[in-house]
Amino acid sequence: MSDFPDSASRVPSQAPPSPAPTPPTRGKALRHRLAELRGGSDVPAQPLDARALAALAANPGCRRRALLDGAGVDKTALARSLGSPSGFGQSQFAFMRGNAFEARVKADGGAELLRLTHGRLGGGPEPVPGEAAVPDLAAAGPEGRAARTALALREATESGGWTLLDHPMLALDVAGTLAFLEPDAVVVHPDGGWTVVEIKSFPMIDGSADAAKVGAAARQSAVYALALERVAARLDPAPRVRHHVLLVCPKDFSNLPTASAIDVRRQLAVTGRQLARLTRVEDIAAELPEGTTFDVRRPAAELTAAVETVPATYAPECLSACELAFHCRTRAREKGEVTSLGRSIRGELGGLTSIGEILAAAAGTSGDPDDPAVATLRRAAELRHEALAGVGADASGRWG
Repeated sequence: MSDFPDSASRVPSQAPPSPAPTPPTRGKALRHRLAELRGGSDVPAQPLDARALAALAANPGCRRRALLDGAGVDKTALARSLGSPSGFGQSQFAFMRGNAFEARVKADGGAELLRLTHGRLGGGPEPVPGEAAVPDLAAAGPEGRAARTALALREATESGGWTLLDHPMLALDVAGTLAFLEPDAVVVHPDGGWTVVEIKSFPMIDGSADAAKVGAAARQSAVYALALERVAARLDPAPRVRHHVLLVCPKDFSNLPTASAIDVRRQLAVTGRQLARLTRVEDIAAELPEGTTFDVRRPAAELTAAVETVPATYAPECLSACELAFHCRTRAREKGEVTSLGRSIRGELGGLTSIGEILAAAAGTSGDPDDPAVATLRRAAELRHEALAGVGADASGRWG
């Protein structure tokens, strides 16, 4: 007799239907799509830092940069593959000098840094060296570090003493992509206020520093302050994020630190407004042709075609803020875009959007003569013609 039951005499049981596959969440689908744009999940994403966010806020209409930064594409490698390498970036010597200066500022539990903070911003009794808290912010991954930073900020606010957070991690949602930001330091005052600290290696001579560098530091610090406000808003009551950041630089020509309080209220308002205007990364990605990728391992011709599917808004200021500036400048000049001459000129020309239209309007072959921009161009062309023809000069060649 068979050890097995007679299958012919029984109705075979039907296996329960397998559950339908769970569709990926919106966040997972977006991360997968952004990984495809980089060239695959094996290509690590470049972090979206405060400097990049400040550049985005300065040019919110550039969908190309918004997408590439949101996808974590290595723009330096991309520019090199496109044949338009950029010298944008910091030299190794400046990087090492900056690290050495920052280590000096934060030595001895940040005693000198807290002294400078109290001297410029107050916020409680004078800090006693060695008594300030310096919490450990180590955790697994940027999400873990951001959560640990938020916890440390809450505990420091409740403690009522001086606390120095060394390289905290802050999270900020930008156009649907989570950016993790790492300021040099955040100080919690005994009165509960929070201050962003930015440490730079350029000198502060006689109490002042290079205006362009201070402006860049202020814009970068405003991004940190904006992210810090998001953390404070989740606490009850919400602590005050100071709108003066502490800029620490070498004093004169020495390596001794000095500091200045920089008011970033204007930069904070502009940055928040401009970042809110950014088109969501997922919306830009949805408009791309199927199979579009910015994998730097692809041939230059394919990469160029892929990059051109995303519109850019080039301006001369991009040269100091974006790795793709040289490539975009070449394309803007080829197309005769007015923005290649500068945003201020573009604003003055109204509906004239190309250099060809400007020249035609100046020559009188097109354009509405009642348009103030067209009238100004034609008058300028007349003056130029008179100057070149020598009209108005006396016999000696001097103007009367």
